[in-house]
Amino acid sequence: MAYQGTSAPGRTSTLFGLTMGLVGMTAAFFAAGAYAGRNLGSGAVIVAWIAAFVVLMIMNFAARRSPRAATLLLAIFGVLIGVSSAPTLVWYASTEPQILWQAGGATALFVGALGSFGYLTKKDLSGVRRASFIGLLVLLLAGVVLIFVRIPHASLIWAVLGLVVFAGLTAADFQRLRRSQGLNSAPLIAASIFLDILNVFWFFLRIFSGSRD
Repeated sequence: MAYQGTSAPGRTSTLFGLTMGLVGMTAAFFAAGAYAGRNLGSGAVIVAWIAAFVVLMIMNFAARRSPRAATLLLAIFGVLIGVSSAPTLVWYASTEPQILWQAGGATALFVGALGSFGYLTKKDLSGVRRASFIGLLVLLLAGVVLIFVRIPHASLIWAVLGLVVFAGLTAADFQRLRRSQGLNSAPLIAASIFLDILNVFWFFLRIFSGSRD
């Protein structure tokens, strides 16, 4: 089942509303998953994380054929990511709950500003997207290295660089949202924006908790 087509201006506003609605839906399922997984062990958390990655890959293929199936997979993805995030959220909620609020507020401002820029700018951000994706790969590699190599303030530096990378990805994803030609792309764009928001939130958590060390 495909979403019905509309005129170009109407399609843009409809796609924005549909996509952000799906982002909100994913966040709700994320919260449900985090609540359900609050008492699970590390093994179940790892399985949930791997399953979320698999679901995301399947969703990339499903979106081309069935937006309804992609939407269902997006909801499942939200639950699984919530389950895998539960231990971290529970720890902060029990030890430093104020940092959760600080990170949430900073994330809202960050994504709001970068998202607005990406959505409204006439500058082509495809180059920014490519550079940010390369930066993300470097960031992931650095994260693996830092598991084995101890560097002073490495976690804080890594988080700041992560925000730089996701500043580019967030702006580029919102420009992708504005430029997209089909409503069927809504689930995939929603997944990208949700991941932008979630990663920015994690980086702010690291920064605010690191500033107290």
